[in-house]
Amino acid sequence: MFSGKCNRPYAISMPGHIKRMIKALTLKSKTVFLIDSVGAALTAILLIAVLKPFHEIFGMPRDTLTLLSIVASLLAIYSFSCFVFSDNNRQKLLRTIIVANIAYCILTAGLVIYFYNSLTILGLTYFVGEILIISVLVYIELKIVKANRQNISK
Repeated sequence: MFSGKCNRPYAISMPGHIKRMIKALTLKSKTVFLIDSVGAALTAILLIAVLKPFHEIFGMPRDTLTLLSIVASLLAIYSFSCFVFSDNNRQKLLRTIIVANIAYCILTAGLVIYFYNSLTILGLTYFVGEILIISVLVYIELKIVKANRQNISK
C-alpha cells in the first residue's frame, strides 16, 4: 500500500531544500539579484536568438517576441545593476524586481491568451514553462523579503 512517504535515503525534501536555499540567499542577499539578472538575460537571448528566427515553429509573432526580449533585457539590466551597485535598501530593490517579474508574467500570459490560436505546442510549452520558472523565482524572492523583514525586526 502506498503511504505517500518516501523512505529512500537519497530523496530530496523540497521544502527543506527550499528553506536552506532561501536562508543562504538571505545571508547573501545580493546573489538573488545576480540570479534574477542571469535568468532575464537568458530569456532575452532565447527570445532573440531562438524564438524570433524560428517564430513560425513557436507561433508567436516576431514583433511580440521583440517586445518581450526588450522587456527581459531591461529587467536583466536593472537586476544586474542592483547586484553591482546595491549596498543599502536591498529590500526595496528586491520588491521592485518582484513586481516587475510578476508584471512580465502577466504580460506573457496575456500574450499567450491573445495569440493562443496561433501558438504551437512548442510555443505554448516554452511560454508556460517561462511563466512557471519566473513564478518560482518570485516565490523565493518573496520568502527572502519576508525572512529579511523578520531578521530586521529581531
